[in-house]
Amino acid sequence: MRDAEEFESVVAAVRESVDPAPDEQERMEQVVTALIERAEAVIEELPVEADVVRVGSTARDTWISGDRDIDLFVRFPPSIDRAELEEYGLEVGHEVLPDGNEEYAEHPYVKSTVDSFDIDLVPCYDVDDPGDIKSAVDRTPFHAQYINERLDAELARDVRLTKQFFSGIGVYGSDLRTRGFSGYLTELLVLEYGGFRALIEAAAEWHPPVELDPEEHGEETFDDPLTVIDPTDPNRNVAAVLSAENVARLQHYARKLLDDPSTDLFTPIEPDPLDEAALVVHLQNRRTTPVAIRFDVPDIVDDQLYPQLRRSESGIVEELDRRGFDICRSRAFAHETAVLFVELAVTRRPAIERHIGPPVHVRSHAEGFFEKYDGTDAYGPFLDGDRYVVERAREYTTAAAFLNSEDIFTVALGTHIEQALEDGYDVLVGEDITALVDEFGVELARYFEPTP
Repeated sequence: MRDAEEFESVVAAVRESVDPAPDEQERMEQVVTALIERAEAVIEELPVEADVVRVGSTARDTWISGDRDIDLFVRFPPSIDRAELEEYGLEVGHEVLPDGNEEYAEHPYVKSTVDSFDIDLVPCYDVDDPGDIKSAVDRTPFHAQYINERLDAELARDVRLTKQFFSGIGVYGSDLRTRGFSGYLTELLVLEYGGFRALIEAAAEWHPPVELDPEEHGEETFDDPLTVIDPTDPNRNVAAVLSAENVARLQHYARKLLDDPSTDLFTPIEPDPLDEAALVVHLQNRRTTPVAIRFDVPDIVDDQLYPQLRRSESGIVEELDRRGFDICRSRAFAHETAVLFVELAVTRRPAIERHIGPPVHVRSHAEGFFEKYDGTDAYGPFLDGDRYVVERAREYTTAAAFLNSEDIFTVALGTHIEQALEDGYDVLVGEDITALVDEFGVELARYFEPTP
C-alpha cells in the first residue's frame, strides 16, 4: 500500500473536478426554487391536497459537478387511486414543464430540461411508513430524509468522490444493463464506513457474501454477494441489483487504488473500437469459432431488454454446451441491432453421438430402449458394461445448423427476444463476425482485449 500522502494527493486532485463550484451550486438552487414554486402554484388548483419534495443527489449535496439531474416528487394522498395519481401527476408535470415529455417507470412522469438541468417531476403517494408503499417510488422521499439527517458536508464530499470512483471503474448505476451501485447505495456505504478511504480499504478486504445492516433490523436474509438492508425498509436489500462481477470489480480496483493511487482510476475509459483487421488477427490467434445471432432490437426499455438478453444468452449457451460445442465465453450486445455472441472451442461434432440407455436389469425401461433402436440406422443397441448403448445420428453437427433451425425456439429465451427472432435473424460464423465491427467495435474490443 502506497504512502497515505500520495493517496490523499490523488483524492484532492479528483475533488477539484467533482465538487460543484459555488456559481454552479447557486444556479442549481435557483432552478430548484423556481420549479418548486411553480409546482406549488399548480397544486393549489388541484381538487386534492399534495406537496412537492426535492429528492435525489441534488437534494443532499452529493451531486457531481456537471451532473444536471434534479428530481422533484409530488406526493399525493394514498386515498386516491392510481389513475388519479397519474392524471394529477401529469397535470402538475406538464404545467411546470410545458416542454416536457412523458416517460414511464412504474407509472408516467414528466421529464424536461431547464437552464441545462435535466428535470424529472414524478408523482408518488405520501405514505406514513415505507412498509405501506403503493408504488416503488414512494420510498424515495424516505431515503432522502434518512440520508439528509445523517450526512454532513465532509461525508457528502466523500460520496461525490466515491461516485466518481465507481463511475471511473464502470460499476456506478443501478440500471439492469450496468447492475452496479446506485446513488443511494453509495451514500449508505460511505455512511456505514465513515468516509471514502475507509470504504475503499474495507471493500479491498471483503469476503462475499457481505452483509451490512445500518439500523440493525436483523429481520431478513438475502442470497446476494452484497446485502445492505434498507434502513427505511428492513425487507429490502438496497444492493439487490448489484452483480457479483461488479462487487469483484470494485475489490480489484480498490486494491489497485490503495497500492498505486492514480487519478486515471476516477475517469471512465472506453477502449478504442476494434477494426476488421484487428478482429481477424484475434480470430486467427485464438483459433476458436465465434458465432453471432444478430437481430433487430425489440421496442422495449433497457431495463426490460438487458435481463431478456442475458436470459437468451444463457439459454443459447446452455443448449450449445449440451450439444457438445464447448463454450469459451459469451456476451450480449445491443445498439440499433442486438447480438448474442458465443465463442466455441468445438467447431464441428461427429456425425454420430453416443446415447447411453438404462441398465439391462431394469427390464421395462431396458426393453423399451432396445425396441426403440433395434432395426434402425443407429449403431447398436450393444452392451457397454451392464447398459444398452447406441451410436445414433447427431441432429446437428455444427452450431450454425442448430441456430438456423426451428429448434432455437426450444431454448429459454426472453419473451421479446423470442418475438424478435421470429421476425428474422442472421447467424454469423467465424470471420463473418467482422460484419459487426461498425456497430459493435467497442464491445468487441472489450471482449477480445479484456480487463477487470
